[in-house]
Amino acid sequence: GNEADLTITDFLEALGEDDNTKVIGVYMEGVKNGEHFLEVARRLSRIKPLVVLKAGTTETGAKAVSSHTGSLAGSDTAFSAACKKTGVLRVDTMKNFFDLLSAFQDQPVPRGRNVLVITNGGGPGVLAVDACEKLGLNLPLLEQELRENLRREFPPHASLGNPLDVLGDADESRYRLALEAALKSDNVDAIIVILTPQAMTPSDEVAKIVVEMSKNTNKPILASFMGFDNDSTPVRILRAGGIPNYDFPESAALVFKRMYDYYLVLNRPEESLAILTNIDENEVVRIKEVAEKEGRITLSLEESFKIASAYGIPVPKAFLAKNAEEAGQIADYIGYPVVVKVDSPDILHKTDVGGVILNINSREEAVRAYELVVNRAKTLMPQARVFGAIVQKMVPSGREVIVGAIRDPQFGPLMMFGLGGIYVNFLKDVSYRLAPLTPHDAMEMISETKAYTLLKGVRGEPPADLRSLTDIMTRFSQLIYRFKDIVEMEINPLLVYEEGKGCMAVDIKITLAKRKTEEKEI
Repeated sequence: GNEADLTITDFLEALGEDDNTKVIGVYMEGVKNGEHFLEVARRLSRIKPLVVLKAGTTETGAKAVSSHTGSLAGSDTAFSAACKKTGVLRVDTMKNFFDLLSAFQDQPVPRGRNVLVITNGGGPGVLAVDACEKLGLNLPLLEQELRENLRREFPPHASLGNPLDVLGDADESRYRLALEAALKSDNVDAIIVILTPQAMTPSDEVAKIVVEMSKNTNKPILASFMGFDNDSTPVRILRAGGIPNYDFPESAALVFKRMYDYYLVLNRPEESLAILTNIDENEVVRIKEVAEKEGRITLSLEESFKIASAYGIPVPKAFLAKNAEEAGQIADYIGYPVVVKVDSPDILHKTDVGGVILNINSREEAVRAYELVVNRAKTLMPQARVFGAIVQKMVPSGREVIVGAIRDPQFGPLMMFGLGGIYVNFLKDVSYRLAPLTPHDAMEMISETKAYTLLKGVRGEPPADLRSLTDIMTRFSQLIYRFKDIVEMEINPLLVYEEGKGCMAVDIKITLAKRKTEEKEI
């Protein structure tokens, strides 16, 4: 309904306290109070699985939600980040929603990611292990002793790998032997049992064996009896015995992956926020006050550098030049080589307008560079406000990443990490979390992107300084979390050097909230 009185979060609290509720499934279209939802969801997910299907993920869907209930669908990205932070399991279809609920209702949470597939059909077995591997699950072999025991009982051409193929002529005894071995194995955390209809395979008896074997184990068992409808005898036997059955094995693989995700939630380390040193909050306040007095919401690059530096984020020497002569003087002061880049709050991509000149090695070059970048900006973007140009010390090249943050109206500051540089909008290799970040959060964000492969080192490159990178990400997240009037920040690129050599933020944008004008009394 419209949640005119009680909200979804209120119902979640009640269900969390209900001993008869083993798993909670929620369809939702929006969140009334993001902070309350985060607090309740974080607490609940440590007690029982919380599965959420949220609508309004597209622009059209969000409009329909608004007209339907009067709720704001909100940022879908922020909602997903909220789910990750609190341990909520988000699904995107009704099928996945009910598939996962049925598994949590009757099966134990796995204690690892190792899956054994047992099948009487080669093709479905291969598809199942393909699906598992794509989902990041492990596919172990049974221990050698267990395989040797099975070899004595199975036909010579039976495959005892993973998938473990009991063959198309298997009777219920082969399934029993395979399941017994899987349950004894220390290598196996969960089992997917596939059965395709065969003349020699008594599906009803196999279903009874699967149910029987599940009664005395803490390993989840999921079934995919293919080609049987929900009212068929084997499926009814499975359902009555608490064994979820899926039409296709890929669905079972996905369900197990999400069950393993919940295992990770339950075993997530309790990590405190990093205690920051070398910060100067008074400097941040001073810079913001100057901008506010001048009626600006966008900070200059020089101001952004100063705020980053005040929070312990490494930046190059850089100063704002308001004319060409100043540019030459600053270049002499900080030492060559230098970079000259136009400073404008209205030009997001300086290179697109020729607003960046590198490798300047003399005062004369710095003067000419200032004139070039400022004139290009004014010619190509005549409406843009141009503060002047930043003269910045050249720094060594490194691996380029982006660290950003934006304030979501429901859930607060949302952090972003990904591959940086000029191609970030095209590659879109990014991950998200709600601020503030712990070092563990930051490392998770990094590992979810392709940038992680580059940062670990490729083609003989040494690994990058991930300790420094996670430190900068946590500092950046605490900066926007601490100062509520900062609505958007971005470091792009952040140069990450090899292990032990730190990072350098070479371009930063910071935007403040618009000040609310006081209404005049009439």
